[in-house]
Amino acid sequence: QVQLVESGGGLVQAGGSLRLSCAASGRAFRPYAMAWFRQGLRKERDFVARISWSGGSTSYADSVKGRFAISRDGAKNMVYLQMNSLKPEDTAVYYCAAATIVAGARSQSEFNYWGQGTQVTVSS
Repeated sequence: QVQLVESGGGLVQAGGSLRLSCAASGRAFRPYAMAWFRQGLRKERDFVARISWSGGSTSYADSVKGRFAISRDGAKNMVYLQMNSLKPEDTAVYYCAAATIVAGARSQSEFNYWGQGTQVTVSS
């Protein structure tokens, strides 16, 4: 059983920064990939960033490229999302997700473990 717990959300002014963390627990946790998704109020949940667990390759949604950075610490089973130059439209609940079945997981349906989410609110 894998559990994902996000932390680091909060209220920040536009232009500010936040760092989200995701702690993974579970016996022999070895995902193929980890990702962050977000869901704004009355919006669908969207992809934000992805990182492969072994090679560390990353990909980002166009809306966050150059502002957000995803990273992982394999020894600690942690994934991070550094968010800079935040905008009000980044306001959302941010979810951490892990893919342990599909090797090239990219879509939401291919991530089989999810955290409860952490709220990020960016004020203008």
